[in-house]
Amino acid sequence: MTEFTNRVALVTGASRGIGRAVASAFASRGARVVVHYNQNTASAEETLASLPGSGHMIVKADVSDSNAVKIMVDHAARRMGTIDILVNNAGIFEEHPPLKTDFEDWVNAWKKTIDINLMGSAHASFCAARHMIKTGGGRIINITSRGAFRGEPDAPAYGASKAGQNALSQSLAKSLAPHHIYVYAVAPGWVATDMAADHLEGPEGDAIRAQSPMNRVAKAEEVADCVVFLASEGHDFMTGAVIDINGASYLRT
Repeated sequence: MTEFTNRVALVTGASRGIGRAVASAFASRGARVVVHYNQNTASAEETLASLPGSGHMIVKADVSDSNAVKIMVDHAARRMGTIDILVNNAGIFEEHPPLKTDFEDWVNAWKKTIDINLMGSAHASFCAARHMIKTGGGRIINITSRGAFRGEPDAPAYGASKAGQNALSQSLAKSLAPHHIYVYAVAPGWVATDMAADHLEGPEGDAIRAQSPMNRVAKAEEVADCVVFLASEGHDFMTGAVIDINGASYLRT
């Protein structure tokens, strides 16, 4: 099992779901984890309390606010001594069907989604990379989505934001590799989280599961395992890779 003793992992959106699973996976392998959240303090504290090991911390920030992101990353790096791994997981999914949404709501949906999903990741990566360079390198892993490839007809801003995250990952992979900072994207399909529960437990649940020949959706722990794999030593030459975790529900070449 890969060990991350003496490594620091900052996980955004770690109060629940994929983020919580990622935080737990790193902590169980010896890392000190920075648990980021924005609104749900109780849930974030629950994540923090559940982590094995010691030396973890919690930070609050609105990732759509560039200033707040810089303050959060710098504060975490100062308190923990460095940031070795950044996982950009914080994100939102809001429906805004093009033909059923008025223009004002359309504009707001795009701005909010891009600011959180894409710009938040870009700014956190920019700030974290400065700290990683000082200590000889690091890993940045962006949680994107199958929707970046197959499209999201009822949430086009979400699909576009995730496609942007993939492009961001690959651009940063090129620019940061000389500094031993390696960047990856992980693109899940449906994942069994609180956010997806209403859909998975509702009338559309069977159809969603049937999208995969495995007749199920991913577990948050499966996504976390992939993140841990990419963050571990020995996979540097995979930098720039976009890894699909969708149970063959959407295949691309």
